[in-house]
This record gives sequence, structure tokens and C-alpha cells, in this order.
Amino acid sequence: MIREQVRSATSGVPVLILGLAGIAASVWLFVASVQRPATPAGILLGVAGVLASMFVLMGLKIVNPNEARVLQLFGSYRGTVKTPGLRWVPPLMTTRNVSQRIRNFDGSRLKVNDLEGNPIEIAAVVVWRVVDTAEALFEVDDYNNYVHVQSESALRNLATSYAYDAHDDQESLRGATAKIAEHLKQEIQERLSKAGVEVMEARISHLAYAPEIAAAMLQRQQAGAIIAARQRIVEGAVGMVEMALDMLSAKHVVELDNERRAQMVSNLLVVLCGERGTQPVVNTGTIYQ
Repeated sequence: MIREQVRSATSGVPVLILGLAGIAASVWLFVASVQRPATPAGILLGVAGVLASMFVLMGLKIVNPNEARVLQLFGSYRGTVKTPGLRWVPPLMTTRNVSQRIRNFDGSRLKVNDLEGNPIEIAAVVVWRVVDTAEALFEVDDYNNYVHVQSESALRNLATSYAYDAHDDQESLRGATAKIAEHLKQEIQERLSKAGVEVMEARISHLAYAPEIAAAMLQRQQAGAIIAARQRIVEGAVGMVEMALDMLSAKHVVELDNERRAQMVSNLLVVLCGERGTQPVVNTGTIYQ
């Protein structure tokens, strides 16, 4: 692989001054040579001086902050100039400008299947920048398009590795947002490292069920939430009933046989697990016939 080689370039201000001075001197010599009597040698020297000065000035390049100039000589990579300002490189070298500023890629919405096979719509935002100009230009054909394609490919792979939603301790796309973002960043970085690109941040910007199953999945999601809530309620109610019976027995408040214990357990579970407030009925008789 071609690695970046940072190269220092000559300041362009002295070269600009010398080039303009050379052009002015050559023009003065040319004008003086064409006057009578004309001197062909002076004329040729003046023309050659102007051409030589213009050739030298062709090597002046402006390097903006957070930008780099990649140098090539007859197709061979010769280094990268990153020092901002007016710089001079040999005129025979060709240069290509590469921006190293931070960029955003807002991906389009993709329709994929999650871990459970449900069709979902997902999109991501990727913040990236070029860190190795040689790899970005020479290892891939178009690094901008490469970033877009590989980011979407990594996002598709991520979506198939997690479920959209989960009510247990499993990680899901909707639940574990921080870990999902970190996983997405690492997966995109692995794909883009060969292009000299650093991924600074990656996060999901859109997540929803596909329109054709959105209503059904909403009902399923609500049912799952109700079941999970009911499970918690029952677990708590059983614990409270057990605690109540233990306290009654420990403090000798009342002695309950098996039938009365069963009746009390039934009444407490109805009160604790019911969706609405219960209306107590005072029993003035006995449960025994």
C-alpha cells in the first residue's frame, strides 16, 4: 500500500518576487534590444528570460488550512505538502488537492431485516475526514463514493445483527443506542481504513418499522410491554403476599389453616394484580359451612 509521505515545500513568496523581477528584467532587455540598432542576441535572451520566469512561476501553489497537495512526477507519488500558505514545487510535478476537513455523510433510509426478520427502515450519520492523502487517492478509485457505499454496507450488516426492540436484557437497536453507535463506528472504520479515512462519529439518525408492518408491530410491541409489566406486577404481588403471611405468623396475629391461607392469598392477588381499584366486601359470616 502507498503510505503518505509529508514533504516540506519552499516558500513561494521569494520565488514570486524573483520571478516577477526576472520578467521585468527580460522585458526591459527585450525592449532595449529591439531599438535601433537592434541586437538579435538581446531579443532572444529577453524572450528566453520571460519564458523561463513564467515556467518557474508555474510551480507556485496555494495550500489552504486543512488541505493538502499531493505531488506526482510522471505518475510517481513524490509526497504530500500540508504546510498552509504560498508554496513552490518543481513545475514538472503535477499536484492534486485533497481536503482534510471534517465532513458529514447523511445516509439515505435503507430497508433491511433485523435479527428477527422484521423489515425496518434505518439510516445513519457518519462524521469522517481524510488522514492519509496517499491512500485516499491511490488505494481507491473515488474515496467519497467509497465512504458512502461502505458506510451503507456496514449499516446493513449492523441492522441484521440486532433486533429492533427487546423487552429482556438483550441489546436492541432501539434500546442500546450508545453501544450500537460504537459498534457502527468500529465496523465502518474497519472498512474505510484502507482508504486513509478516519471515522470520528457514527450514529443512527432514523429507525422505524417498515410501513407495511408498522401497525402490526406496534400492537406486538404494546402486547410485549403489557406482558413484561404484568410479569413484574405478579412477581411483586407474590412477594408481598408471602411477606404478609410470614408477618402474620411471626407476630401471632391470627392462626390460619390451609383453606384460610388460600382464601387470603386469592384476595391479596386480586387486589394487587387488578387493573382497577377493588371494592372490598366485608364478610360477616364464616367461610365454613
